[in-house]
Amino acid sequence: QVQLVESGGTQVQAGGSLTLSCTVSGGTLSDYRMAWFRQAPGKEREFVAAFGWTEENTYYADSARGRFIISRANANTVLLLMNSLNLEDTAVYYCAARPSLVGYRNIPGYEHWGQGTQVTVSS
Repeated sequence: QVQLVESGGTQVQAGGSLTLSCTVSGGTLSDYRMAWFRQAPGKEREFVAAFGWTEENTYYADSARGRFIISRANANTVLLLMNSLNLEDTAVYYCAARPSLVGYRNIPGYEHWGQGTQVTVSS
């Protein structure tokens, strides 16, 4: 049974940086394409970034491009480095895994999800 566990969420001041981690167990990370989504209070879950193990296969939402970086830390861990955080980045961040990047922005197709980690950006 593949399990994803996020960590690293906390409260941070606007303008600061934070790195989230997603650790995969029960499966092989390289069998999946990984992504981060987030859900703010009262809003739908939205795509943040996706990673297909090469720089050419890395995608970002417009809100994340230039500020966030998704990368692989080791055989079992994917990171999301977030810089220049603003109040609109406050959300629960979820790690997700799917077999391919086709349709990577869409929630259907992701086979595994973590429980989420809360990021709160304060002024």
